[in-house]
Amino acid sequence: MAENDFPLPPPTFEFLVFSLKTQAEVRLGLLKFGEEQEEGPDLKAARHAIDLLAMIHEKTRNNLAMEEQRLIENSLTELRFRYVQVSESVGKSKLDESSGAETAS
Repeated sequence: MAENDFPLPPPTFEFLVFSLKTQAEVRLGLLKFGEEQEEGPDLKAARHAIDLLAMIHEKTRNNLAMEEQRLIENSLTELRFRYVQVSESVGKSKLDESSGAETAS
């Protein structure tokens, strides 16, 4: 077995939700996987992952088990809250940077 060969999890609804949620969290800068370079959050990509999850939620409405419904709703609620937090933080830091640049002038 090669170094990067590992068993993949079964393709389940839960795995799909967790995959999109993790993707959004990484793009928001909430999760890091050993990256050296410190980049700011990618709000556009995070919003896209959240919107994909919302689309799946809408398309599967009334067709999910109770646990699946809770999982996707809770994931969306948490991601949307985190998105607003990160957006506000980015906006505040940009405002602070511009104020600092004006003060230095």
